[in-house]
Amino acid sequence: MTDALKRLSDEGVAIWLDDLSRKRITSGNLAELIDQQHVVGVTTNPTIFQKAISQGDGYDQQLTDLAARKVTVEEAIRMITTADVRDAADILRPLFDATDGKDGRVSIEVDPRLAHNTRATVAEARQLAWLVDRPNTLIKIPATQAGLPAITETIANGISVNVTLIFSLERYRKVMDAYLTGLEKAREKGLDLSKIHSVASFFVSRVDTEIDRRIDELGTDEAKALRGKAGVANARLAYQAYEEVFSSDRWSALENAGANRQRPLWASTGVKDKAYKDTMYVEELVAPNTVNTMPEATLQATEDHGEIRGDAIKGTYEQARADLDALEKLGISYDDVVQVLEDEGVEKFESSWNDLLKSTEAELERLAPAEG
Repeated sequence: MTDALKRLSDEGVAIWLDDLSRKRITSGNLAELIDQQHVVGVTTNPTIFQKAISQGDGYDQQLTDLAARKVTVEEAIRMITTADVRDAADILRPLFDATDGKDGRVSIEVDPRLAHNTRATVAEARQLAWLVDRPNTLIKIPATQAGLPAITETIANGISVNVTLIFSLERYRKVMDAYLTGLEKAREKGLDLSKIHSVASFFVSRVDTEIDRRIDELGTDEAKALRGKAGVANARLAYQAYEEVFSSDRWSALENAGANRQRPLWASTGVKDKAYKDTMYVEELVAPNTVNTMPEATLQATEDHGEIRGDAIKGTYEQARADLDALEKLGISYDDVVQVLEDEGVEKFESSWNDLLKSTEAELERLAPAEG
C-alpha cells in the first residue's frame, strides 16, 4: 500500500469524500476515513441522497416518526438530509477547528428545481444554513445564470458556499466575481470576512465523456489522439484563471480585510472510461490550495496505486490551451459542450430529486401508522 493520499495532502490538495449516508455515519466508517485516509471534508448532492435513502433500512425509524406526524414528502427529505449533514458536520468538527474553518466541511445542495430562480435559491440557502445549524456547512448553489447573483447574496449574508456544476472557463470567472462581490457586500455590512468560506466545484470527467463521444463520432486518427485530454486541460486552465483572480488588487484588498480564497474543487473525478487510469483525475490535477472530492472507489484506487508526483498543473497552461484549440479545429465546439453539460447537470440533479421524492413518499406510506 502506498501513502499516496498523505502525499496528496502534503501537496496542498484537500481530500473530500463525494458521498454520505446514515450507515456511513453510524457504522463509524466516516470517522475511519478521516482517521486513516486523510479525508477532511464531505460533499453531497441529490443523487447521493437518493441512493442512500433507497438502500437499506437505516432511515426507517426517522421515516416512521415523520409518517406519524404526516409531514409532507418535501419536509421529510429536508429533515432526513439535514440530519445526516448535521451528524457528519459534528464528526468533522475537530478538523474544522484545527484548520480555522478551511476544511472539516460538509456540503448540502439547494433544491435543484430552484436552479433558475435567484430569489428562491437565496431563501433556500438561508433555510438550509438555519436547519443544519453548524458553522462547518457549505451550501451548494449551482453556477447557472440565476445562480450567480444568488451566490453573491448568500455570501453577502455570511453563509459559506460550495458553487457547483461549473463546466466552462467563462462561467468560472463569473463565479469568482460573484464570490468577490459577495465578500465586498459582506464587508460593507460589517461582517467578519474570515468566517466566510467558499469552494468552486469545477467538473472534470463529464467534460471528457461528452467530448470523447463527439471525437468517436468523427472517428479520425487526428480526433482520437485527443481522447481523454479535454477534462484535464479545461481544469488546468481553470486553475490558471484562479491564480490570476486571486493575485489581483481587488482580491488583495479583501484578503487584507481577512477574506479567504475560494478554492478550486475538482468534482466528477471518478473515471468513467475504462481506457483511462482510474486515478487520472487525481494525479493530473495536483496543485496547492485545491480540493479533490472523490467517490470512495477513486479514494481507494488512489490509496492503492496512485502516483503523486508533485504539482501537476504548473507549466501546463500552454499545452492545455493547445489541446482545447485542437478540438475547436476539429469542429467540436467548446461553448456548445459546456452548455450541454450544464443543462444535463441540472436535469440529472432534478431527476434524482424527483426520484428521491417518489421513493421517500413510498417509504412514508409503507411506514404510516394504521388509522384509528
